[in-house]
Amino acid sequence: MATRKVHIFGYGKHGKRIASGLRGSGYTLHILEQDADLVKKAYADDYVDVDQIDMTDDDRIEALDIGESDLVVCVMDDEHFNVFVTLTLRQFHPEVEIFSISDSIHTAEKLTMAGATKVIDLYDVSATRIHNFLNKPVTTHLMSSILADKRGISFHEYTIPEGSFLHGRNTGEIDFAKFNILLLGIIDRELGNDLIFITEGINHKLDSGDVLVFMGKDDDLTRFEETIKRRTM
Repeated sequence: MATRKVHIFGYGKHGKRIASGLRGSGYTLHILEQDADLVKKAYADDYVDVDQIDMTDDDRIEALDIGESDLVVCVMDDEHFNVFVTLTLRQFHPEVEIFSISDSIHTAEKLTMAGATKVIDLYDVSATRIHNFLNKPVTTHLMSSILADKRGISFHEYTIPEGSFLHGRNTGEIDFAKFNILLLGIIDRELGNDLIFITEGINHKLDSGDVLVFMGKDDDLTRFEETIKRRTM
C-alpha cells in the first residue's frame, strides 16, 4: 500500500514541529519553504525531500506533483502566504485536503473562502491540532467535542503542587479525558523551561513544580485545579 504524502508549506516554528511530529508516523514528507536559511535547517534536520520555492509563483506551485490523495499543510509564519498558497492550491487541486493555519478570525475567514478544507486557529492549538487531525483520531474526537461549543473554552496552566497525586506518575498513565479536559503540553523542570507539546510522544514523569497546559471548558478546568491538590485520586 502506498504511503500517503504530506506537503508541508513552511518550515518555521509550526512547520518544523509538525514535520517532527509526523516523522516516523507512516507519512512521506515533502517540505516546501521560501526562506533559504529555513531550507538549510530542514536539510540539517535530515529531511531529504525539501524544495525552496517562491510562494507567489503560480506556475511553480501548479507544477508541483501533488496527488489527489495527498495532504497539504500550509503553516508559513506569514499569514498572507498561507492565504495565497491555499487559494492557488485549491485552484489547481480541487480534490486535495488542505490544512491551513490562522492567527486571527479575519485570516480564518479568508482561508475558508480561499478553499481550505480545515482552518486551524492558533487558539485551537495550531501544530498540535494538525498532528492530531492526521494521526490521533481519538484525541481529535475529544478536542472536536470540546470545541463544538467555543463558549467558555480556555487554556490554563497549572503548576503541580507539593503532595499532589500527580507527583511521581507518568503522563501516559493518567486519563485526563475523564475530567473532560485535554493535556496540550508540559514544562518538565528536569528538562528545562521550554513547553513540550504532548504530541512529541514522550511519556513524562511528573514532579511537583512541573507546569501542565490544558484546554477545556472553564468549569471543568476549575474543578481539575482543585483535584490536583489532592494526595490521592
